Amino acid sequence: MPDSLTREGTTTSVLLLATTPACRLLSGDGTLLDRLGDQLASLPVREVQVMSAAGNLAADLRGVAKIVRTATGAVAVLPADLVLHTEALAVLLEHPARGTAALISHDATAGPLRPPVRVEGGRIVAAGSSFHLVPEANATFRGVLQAGEADLASLADLAEELAELAEAGKLGPVTPVEAVDLLLVGLVRSGVSVRATGIGQLHADRVTGQISADAALARLAEVDEAQVRLDASVKEDDGFFATFFVSTWTRHLIRPCVRLKLTPNTVTGISAGLALLAAVWFSAGTQGGRLAGAVLLYLSFALDCLDGQLARYTRTFSPLGAWADGMSDRLKEYAVYVGLAFGSAAADIWYLAVAAMVLQVVRHAVDYTYAGAVADAGRVGAMWGRPARSLLETQDVRAAPGGVLRLAQRLERDTVARYLKKMIVLPIGERMALIAVTAAFWDARVTFLALLGWGGVAALYQLTGRIARSAR
Repeated sequence: MPDSLTREGTTTSVLLLATTPACRLLSGDGTLLDRLGDQLASLPVREVQVMSAAGNLAADLRGVAKIVRTATGAVAVLPADLVLHTEALAVLLEHPARGTAALISHDATAGPLRPPVRVEGGRIVAAGSSFHLVPEANATFRGVLQAGEADLASLADLAEELAELAEAGKLGPVTPVEAVDLLLVGLVRSGVSVRATGIGQLHADRVTGQISADAALARLAEVDEAQVRLDASVKEDDGFFATFFVSTWTRHLIRPCVRLKLTPNTVTGISAGLALLAAVWFSAGTQGGRLAGAVLLYLSFALDCLDGQLARYTRTFSPLGAWADGMSDRLKEYAVYVGLAFGSAAADIWYLAVAAMVLQVVRHAVDYTYAGAVADAGRVGAMWGRPARSLLETQDVRAAPGGVLRLAQRLERDTVARYLKKMIVLPIGERMALIAVTAAFWDARVTFLALLGWGGVAALYQLTGRIARSAR
C-alpha cells in the first residue's frame, strides 16, 4: 500500500518509485527519498504517493497501472534514486499544460541509467531501454515522466502489457530499475505525443551507490539554479535579431518586472501601444517622424520579446496570453503598414502596402494551417495514422528522417547555418528590423519593396519545407 501526502489546489500527482535500494542512500540528514519528498513539497503537486518495492519488475509495473487508473489530472512517475535540481523538476511539473512530457538532457551520452532518446521538433519520437534500441539518438532520458490526464488510460494499459511481457521474459534482461524507462518506450511506440522537457545546464542523474550519490549531490552545488532559471526564460532558438539585438538587454528587465508585479499580458499591451505610436509617427511622412517611428517600433518589439521571457520565468503563460500575443503581433505590424502608407506620397504606395499585407497573411496561413493539420493528425488522426505498437521490436520501427529533412536537421547543429535558416523565413524580429531600418534611412516605398522581395523568398522556402515534411 503506497504512502501518500495530499495537497489541495493543484492538478498534478506524483508517484515516487522507491523500488531500488539506492533510494535509501544518505543525503544530508536523510535519504535520497527524503530529499525528493522535500523538493516535491516545494512544488505545486497535489499528491505524492510512494510505492515501495514489490519484488520484481512485473509487479512494480502492475502497481503503477493500478495507481494510474484511479488518478485524476496529470501523473508524474519518477524513481526515488534520482538526484536532481529542484528547478529541473519544476520545468516539467510547473508547466501549465500538464500534458505528457519527459525530462531529457541533450547530452546524448547514454548509459545504464541514462537511456537514449531521439528528439525531433520538441517531441520524443524514439525511446530506449536495455532491450529497445534507438537509431540516431540525440538526447538521454533523465527519469521523470509525466502523463497528461488524456493519456492516463494509455499509460495504465501499457504498464500492464509491459508487465506481462517482462514476466514472460520477452523483453530480455530488463530489470526493476528500468520501470520508468519502459513506460516511456511504451508511450512513444504507441503513438502518444511526449513533449521533451530539457534540463539545460541543470543536473538530473540516477545513482546506484553512495559514492555516485555523493558525486551527483556535489555536482548540484556547482550550478546557480536562479541564474539558470533566468537564462532559460530567454528562448534558445529565437531569431538572429531577437537573440543578439534584443534579448541581450531585455533579460535584465525580467526580475524588475517581477518585483513590479507586471504580468506578461500587461507588457504585451504596452508593446501594442508603442507600435501604434510608431504608426502615428510614420504617418507624419517626415524624416524625423520615420526615425521616431523606427525607434518606437524597435522598443515595441523588445517588449514583445520581454512578455514571453517574463511568462517563461514566472511560468504564467496561458492559451489566452499566447492568443493575445499573436493577435497583438498582427495588429502592430499591419498598423505600421497603414501608418507608412499614409505618410508616403508615392503613387503606388497603397498597392505595395496591400500586397505586403496579403503576402504576410498568406505566409501565416501556410504556417498555421500546417500546424493545425499536424495537431489534428496527432489528436484524431484516424487510427491508421498511429504507429503500430512494437514493444517486442528491439529497434524502433520508424526510421530516422532522411533526405531533405535529415539535411535540415544537420544544418541545425551548425550555429551559422541555423541562424541563416531562421533569417531566410523573415521572422517577426527580422521584419521589424527591416521596417525600422528602411523607413528610418530611406522611405516607405523602399520598406514595402524590401518586405515583398524578402517575404516572397521566405514564402517559397516555407512552402517547400511544408511539402517535404508532409510527404514524409
